[in-house]
Amino acid sequence: MPLQKNECHIKVTSADTDAVSLLSQQTGLTKQAIKQAMQKGAVWLTHGKQTNRLRRGKKALSPGDELHLYYNTAVLNEQVAEAELLFDEGQYSIWYKPFGMRCQGSKWSDHTTINRFAETHLTPARSAYIVHRLDLAATGLIVIGHSKKVTAAIAKLFETRALDKYYQVIVEGQFSPSKLTINTDVDGKAALSHAHLLQYNAALNQSKVQVKIESGRKHQIRVHMASVGHPVVGDRLHGNGSETTPNLQLTSCYLNFVCPVTQQNKVFELPEAYRPQFQL
Repeated sequence: MPLQKNECHIKVTSADTDAVSLLSQQTGLTKQAIKQAMQKGAVWLTHGKQTNRLRRGKKALSPGDELHLYYNTAVLNEQVAEAELLFDEGQYSIWYKPFGMRCQGSKWSDHTTINRFAETHLTPARSAYIVHRLDLAATGLIVIGHSKKVTAAIAKLFETRALDKYYQVIVEGQFSPSKLTINTDVDGKAALSHAHLLQYNAALNQSKVQVKIESGRKHQIRVHMASVGHPVVGDRLHGNGSETTPNLQLTSCYLNFVCPVTQQNKVFELPEAYRPQFQL
C-alpha cells in the first residue's frame, strides 16, 4: 500500500537515468503515482543553485542534480471547483476564484492554485503569476499576470492603493443604514474599512454589505465586520461559521485601475450570479 506521506531527496549520480525511475525505486511508489505527483507539483529538481518544480519525467538529469519528492496523498487528492476566465487582457487576465482555491502552492503541491489553473487552461498558453491574494475561503475577482513586468506593475497598484476595489459580504444581523467607517486594528496594525448597507433580509436577519478597504491586512474585512457585531456569514475563524453552515460569504466584486500596458482606465465587475446571495 503506497505511503500516505513521504519526503525523499535523491542525489543524481548518472545521466543515464530518469526522475520517475529513481523516485519509484527509492519510495516504492508506482511510476504512475510519481508521474501524477509531478503533474500536481510535488516533485522538485535542484540544478546548480536553482530549485524548481519538475513536471516532465523525461527531463534530462545531470550528475550533481538533486531530486526532491514531497508526497502526501491527502494533499494530492484535494479537489476544488474550477475557476472561470472572465476577462483576457493578453498580458494579464481577470478570473473568478471559487471557494477553496488557493493563491499560493506549497512544496507538497500547486494543483489547487489559481495560477496553476490559469497556466493549464489559458488559450494561448502563458505563464501565470500571482498579482494579489484572496483568502482561501473568499471568492471573486483576482488578477493573474502573464509577464513578470506587467505582474510587477499591477502588483504595485495594489501595494500603493492606486486602484479602486470593493467587496460584498453577507453579515449576521441588521447592519447600520448609514455608511460606517471601521478603524479597529488588525493584528496590532492600523486598518481602515468603509462599509454601507445594500440590502437587509429580515427573514434571515442578515445584511448584504459593500466594503471598501483602505489597507490590506490579513482577514481585514472579517475582523472588522466581527468587531462591529456583524460577523460574515460562514466565517469559521472570526464568526459563527461551522462545517454545517454555508461557505464564507465574502466576495471581491469590482476592480478599477489604469492598465499598465495601454494606460487606459479599466473597470472589471463580477457578474451578479457570482456575488453573495441570501440563502433561504
